[in-house]
Formats: sequence, C-alpha cells, structure tokens
Amino acid sequence: MSIGIVVLLVIIGVIAGFAIGFFAAKKYLENYLKKNPPFNEQMLKTMMLQMGQKPSQRKINQMMTSMKASYAKENSKKKK
Repeated sequence: MSIGIVVLLVIIGVIAGFAIGFFAAKKYLENYLKKNPPFNEQMLKTMMLQMGQKPSQRKINQMMTSMKASYAKENSKKKK
C-alpha cells in the first residue's frame, strides 16, 4: 500500500471514531439526565428561601411535578 492510502484510511478512521463517540456520548448523557434529573427537592427549598418564600412541602411537590412534566414535554418534542 502506498503511504497516501494509509494516511487517508487513518484520517477516515479518526473522523468515524469521533462521530461514533459523539453520538454514543450524547445518547448516554440523555439517558442519564432522564433517569437522574439535575434538580431535587433540596435545591427547590434553597431557591425558594433565597427568593424570600417559605417553602411548604405542597409547593415543592407542585414545582417538582411541573418541572418533570415540562422536561418530559420538551423531550417528547425532540423525538418527533
């Protein structure tokens, strides 16, 4: 084989590796965020206290439900 063909094959292999790695990492991250959302009840309590609101468990549950619904709705739009 000539050196030109070897270099071309290496370049094609590197580009294919980057593309496969990118899409695999993207899929993994989407699944991870779906299973482990980046917000929790303690974060909401802290945010509400910083905004000057008294966080009741009812308000926190409403906000969590709203955020999960919004996240699910956003993800369903992306899949279409």
